[in-house]
Amino acid sequence: MTKVILVRHGETEWNKLKRIQGSGSNIPLSETGKLQARQLAQRLKDEKIEAVYSSPLQRALLTAQEIAQIHHLEVKKLDSLLEINAGTLEGALIADLKLRLDEFVCRYDANRELIRPPGGESLPEVQKRAWDTLQNIACQHEGTVVIVSHYFVILSVICRVLNLPLQEITRLRLSTGTVSRFTLDGAGIPRLELFNDGCHLENHLI
Repeated sequence: MTKVILVRHGETEWNKLKRIQGSGSNIPLSETGKLQARQLAQRLKDEKIEAVYSSPLQRALLTAQEIAQIHHLEVKKLDSLLEINAGTLEGALIADLKLRLDEFVCRYDANRELIRPPGGESLPEVQKRAWDTLQNIACQHEGTVVIVSHYFVILSVICRVLNLPLQEITRLRLSTGTVSRFTLDGAGIPRLELFNDGCHLENHLI
């Protein structure tokens, strides 16, 4: 059985400003985000972690490095763990869009398929690359692995674990610096154990 710990990266200034932050924005961690990364590492220090995988974007990678360092591991970077490609919406203020990005990408086009941001990718595309990657990782490990990634990657995986339509993402919220966890048994059946847990951040938020 493989235990997968899903970690959303620490906070960035764009998170605070509520700017759309997809795969085209390599924004560093804010001071709060750096603190969250250290707290995550402490939270997971007693886990017997076999490997740490991360999106190559620095907000995820710096978070992953804090976790990996305490376990004397190297972070394995995978492009398939990148955040959704937001296309021309990259960097836009959510207030200007007048919709949250999850609401925007959960609309249908004329073919009754979920739309993609102009020049970007759709949620089904994000889910497929993320889930295929996690399946491949699970085949390589029988213990615990950490995956540090982003909002839409993690929530699309959670929807797959729970067999929920992707439109249900609009009903879910995932905070920065939080932990979710699911297991895959020998038959490949996923079971969610934890979601959006930030207890390690309590009394430390700035």
